[in-house]
Amino acid sequence: MSSEYTIKPAIMSLDSLVEDHEPVAVIKSDEEAIAAAHIIAAQLQAAAIERDKNRTLPFAEVEIFSKSGLWAITVPKHYGGAELSIVTLCRVFEIIARADPSIGQIPQNHFTTVDDIRLEGTELQKRFFFDRILKGDRIGSAFSEARGKHVLDIRTELTSDNDGCFLVNGEKFYCTGAMFAHWLPILAKDTLGREVLAMANRRAPGITVTDDWSSFGQRTTASGTVILDNVKVSSDQILYTYRSYARPTNSGAFAQIMHAAIDAGIASGAIRETIDFVNTSSRVWIDSGVEKASDDPLTISEIGDLKYRLHAAEAMLERAAHILDASFLAATAENCAAASIAVAEAKIATTEIAMLAVNKLFELAGTRSTLEQYGLDRYWRNARTHTLHDPVRWKYHAVGNYYLNGKRPNRHNWI
Repeated sequence: MSSEYTIKPAIMSLDSLVEDHEPVAVIKSDEEAIAAAHIIAAQLQAAAIERDKNRTLPFAEVEIFSKSGLWAITVPKHYGGAELSIVTLCRVFEIIARADPSIGQIPQNHFTTVDDIRLEGTELQKRFFFDRILKGDRIGSAFSEARGKHVLDIRTELTSDNDGCFLVNGEKFYCTGAMFAHWLPILAKDTLGREVLAMANRRAPGITVTDDWSSFGQRTTASGTVILDNVKVSSDQILYTYRSYARPTNSGAFAQIMHAAIDAGIASGAIRETIDFVNTSSRVWIDSGVEKASDDPLTISEIGDLKYRLHAAEAMLERAAHILDASFLAATAENCAAASIAVAEAKIATTEIAMLAVNKLFELAGTRSTLEQYGLDRYWRNARTHTLHDPVRWKYHAVGNYYLNGKRPNRHNWI
C-alpha cells in the first residue's frame, strides 16, 4: 500500500458514513441488463414531456432506475458484481437516453467513479464502495468548475487539518446528479498540486448542493452548484486519481463513450418521433401528388438517410465499445490510445446524427410539430446541450493526428 494513503490516520471510518436504504435488484447478465433497461425506459418515457416542461427533478425516477440494479453492472466480479461489458453498458445508456436524455445522463459520473475506484482504490476502498454500490448507493459529481480558464483549471483544495483528517474547500458547477447522490466525488488539488478525488458523503457538514442549472436543455439533470466549506474527509476517502493519467489507462475513453451513447439515444428517440408524427399528424405537401405524408417520396428518402446514418453511428459506437473492452484486458499505451481514438470517432458519429436527427424532426414533421403540446423541442434542446459537453471539433484533430502523424492523444478525461 502506498504511503500516500497513510499520511494521516483514518479518524473517521467509512462504515460510519453509510446511509441505510432499501435493497436493490442484482443483475447478473447482459440479457438481464438490456431487459431491465427497456422496462425502466418505458416508465421514464411516460412523463418525460412534463418533467422537461416543468423542470421537475426526477427524484422518484432516479430511485426506480437505480433500484433496478443497472447502476451496479460494472462492479468487478471479484467484489460481487457482474462486470458486464462496455458494449452492454453503452446499450443501456442508449436505451435510457432515448426515453429521457436527462435521466440517461445522470449515472455517467457514477460509472466513471466506479472505474476510478477500480483503478486507484485501496483494497479497503474497493471492498467498501463496491459493496455499497451493489446495495444501491449512487455516486454523483463534483468534478467541474465554472471559473477556471479551462476544464482542468481546478481550484478546489484539499488540505490537512489539525486532527488527522483533511479539509476540502471550493466551488463546483456542472454537478450532474449531485442532488440524487449518496456520495460526491470531489475533484481537488492536494498540497503538492496533484488531482485527487475526495469521496464525501452527500450529506456531510459543509456541503451545499444548489439546483441552479438553468440550461435550455438537459433540464432535469440537476447539474448545478456544489459549495464545499471545510468538508472533512479521512484518508480512506481519498482516491489519488492523478495516477490514472500518469500511466496508460482507459479512464478518458471510458468516460467519453457513455456520452456518445447518450447522443445516440437522443438521435434514436428523435427519429422515432419523426416517423410517428409523419405517420399520424403531418400533412401532405401540395405538389407531392400523394394522399399521405408517409407516401411523400422526398420524406421517404430523408427517413432512409436518417436511419442509415443512425445505424452507422450505432455501429461505430459498438465498435468502439468492443475496442475499449479489449483495452481493459490489456491496457498498453498503444491499446489505450487506439481505444481513445475509436471512442472519439464514435463521438463524432453520434454527435452528427443527433444534431441531424433533431433538425430533420421538424423539417419532415412540419410546422405543427413545433406546437408546445407535443414537447418535441426537447429533442433539439437536449441534443444541442449535451453535444457541447466537449468540443467534437477536437475529436477530428485527435483522430487525424493519430493516423497521419502517429501521435497518441493526450491523457485526460475528454479523449
